[in-house]
Amino acid sequence: MRGRTGAARYALRAASLATALVAWQLLTSLDVDLWLRFSQFPTVADVARAFGERLGGDDYWTDLTDSLTRILTGFLLAAVLGIATGVAVARSRLAEDLLGPLLEVLRPIPAIALVPVAILLFPSNEQGIVFITCAAAFFPVLVSTRHAVRALTPVWEEAVRTMGGGRGRILATVVLPGALPGIFGGLSVGIGVSWICVISAEMISGQYGVGYRTWQDYTVVDYPGVFVGMVTIGVLGWLTSTAVELLGRRLTRWLPRTSYVPGARARTPGRPAPTGPAPTAVRPEEARDEHLV
Repeated sequence: MRGRTGAARYALRAASLATALVAWQLLTSLDVDLWLRFSQFPTVADVARAFGERLGGDDYWTDLTDSLTRILTGFLLAAVLGIATGVAVARSRLAEDLLGPLLEVLRPIPAIALVPVAILLFPSNEQGIVFITCAAAFFPVLVSTRHAVRALTPVWEEAVRTMGGGRGRILATVVLPGALPGIFGGLSVGIGVSWICVISAEMISGQYGVGYRTWQDYTVVDYPGVFVGMVTIGVLGWLTSTAVELLGRRLTRWLPRTSYVPGARARTPGRPAPTGPAPTAVRPEEARDEHLV
């Protein structure tokens, strides 16, 4: 069976989203109550109307800017600190002995549980929210980097040493490039966790932001406004996660890319190739689409 073209795949995705919206509109407009109380939900039309009103005001864009500033600042700090700490712990026994026990004790603590610590530690709510966002992304990046560096084959490092390369050259030409796929796996997880925690922190102690506005809408029983906030959070999370994925693919262009073709089977060495029509070649743009999140 031949793989779907790129246009057909995007059409299928759009149809899936449209079907979900139509089902939402029907269940809420007909006040369906079958264990789940859809009569309490706003309709798609109500949410769209509230969205249009928010887009015309200044508060929506202020909230959007504040949330994006917090998430990008905290995430970038977590990326730098997580990668540096992960490489140090994986490459140095001294760093592992000094930092390992402390990191393993702190890692199970949910980042949102650090809200009281942030309130006591930082002079402003803004700094506290950035701290919580950074803490949320730090540990996924740290763990992924540590495992990726430890999984590198020692042959590459030995080859660089044989050619006279020092620690700096090994780090730049072997460790970091070889660990990039694992590092970006941690960054992809970290950006999602960061959104969860920044929204929660804004609900608890924020003064602006998408999470703060969503909680305020809930307190005044503005349910269409609550769903506007939820949709905004989902779209922002999807865009930032996609950006991380695309950057990861850009920086790991040297990796072999595979594309799943339904019905295809791997050949066993020593066996003749199967007879019949040759499989359709997968174009590069279709191969890239297979890896989209």
